[in-house]
Amino acid sequence: MNGIINVLKPPGMTSSDVVVYLRRKLRINKAGHTGTLDPEAAGVLPVCLGKATRVADYLMHRDKVYRCCIRLGITTDTSDLTGTVLSKTDKIPDLDRVKNALSFFQGELEQIPPMYSAVKVKGKKLYELARQGIEIERKPRKIQIYKNNFLLFMPPSEILFETMCSKGTYIRALCRDIGEYLGCGAVMSYLIRVKSGEFSLQDSHTLEEIVKRHEEGKLETLLVSMEGALEPLLPSVFLGEECRKRISNGNQTGTDQIIRKTGNVIPGESCLVYCGSTFMGIGYISDNESRQVIRMKSVLI
Repeated sequence: MNGIINVLKPPGMTSSDVVVYLRRKLRINKAGHTGTLDPEAAGVLPVCLGKATRVADYLMHRDKVYRCCIRLGITTDTSDLTGTVLSKTDKIPDLDRVKNALSFFQGELEQIPPMYSAVKVKGKKLYELARQGIEIERKPRKIQIYKNNFLLFMPPSEILFETMCSKGTYIRALCRDIGEYLGCGAVMSYLIRVKSGEFSLQDSHTLEEIVKRHEEGKLETLLVSMEGALEPLLPSVFLGEECRKRISNGNQTGTDQIIRKTGNVIPGESCLVYCGSTFMGIGYISDNESRQVIRMKSVLI
């Protein structure tokens, strides 16, 4: 069983909980997600099964889209509603100032990860330290917010907005920073990931649906193939069928065996490798003495 399932993660489970659950229910040893969602958040969580776990890194670095509800006038130690309240105020800024704040937090930004996060410092996860009452200095990280779209004001103090951002963006930290900018404080009260790379909410599947399809022997109808997930990300080279044995054994072959290419194949950079119409894995073009060859990074058949 090799492929990717677009899971609709429910609130109340960690991303790792989802993976463990699927391993047990689907009776599969290898499974891994492609980007952590907060335990109380819901939404798109692509999970790689079998050999597809070897392509997770390619999917993990894709941009994300979130729909978020921010509550103004409150701060907590977790920057969401699950934490201890640190401050409260009834002085809520007007809507124009809030919209300006959403516009201000766009482009390339530096963001300090929240203490309650899985970021590791000297081998320790920040949330492990936070649970011990320890707060340490965190280095800001560069992130990209491509766009914040205001959606709805819900009196007296909640704003619904949608954000498109780079990998590694903490939406709780974005809410915290918006609250500091406005001078009233803010927390994240609701979060759903509506897109992760090419995977979208409308094409996601609940855990119950996944288990039911598995019990019916129809799980493959929910699987996205490795090549299907990777084709929007990487160029491809197509070799003749006579190269199949060499490639399947991880051996190199000359670029003179290439029948055709799709996308911009750049020497040294990853590309998908096919023999005939069969997806073989991920490779790259390399110089070998007087000629160029295709070397394999991962054989995935």
